[in-house]
Amino acid sequence: MRRSLLLAPLAAALVFTGCSKATTAAAAAPKGPVMPAGVTAVSIAMGDSIFNATGAPCQRCHGQKGVGGQNGPSLVAGPWLHSTGKYEEIVATITIGVPRTALKDQTRRFPMNPRGGPMNLTDDQVKAVAAYVYSISRARQ
Repeated sequence: MRRSLLLAPLAAALVFTGCSKATTAAAAAPKGPVMPAGVTAVSIAMGDSIFNATGAPCQRCHGQKGVGGQNGPSLVAGPWLHSTGKYEEIVATITIGVPRTALKDQTRRFPMNPRGGPMNLTDDQVKAVAAYVYSISRARQ
């Protein structure tokens, strides 16, 4: 009973100002693309720290923030060379790598080693890097 008495003035204020719960909830909902299951702000941040770590093979080839480098294409501007850019495909590419013989752009000197090569990323780290790559590739959309 007490709770309803306390909420009554708030509900009246919302009605008076023309707001409804649905409108308020919709206004509070985050804007932007819907992320795949498992892609969260936390996983993106973790992937960012792994991808952009000093000396990390990810940023060494694909450039800081994935903008492209001497040995790896841009992950921000596209186009996708070895997949369509779906999150699950990015996870698979990071997990298994891209052998030299499978490189679409033969001007690249080095293959993409599985799991970050010497980093030997765990499954959770692979998913975090994939979440980061997915998020930066969607920033242009």
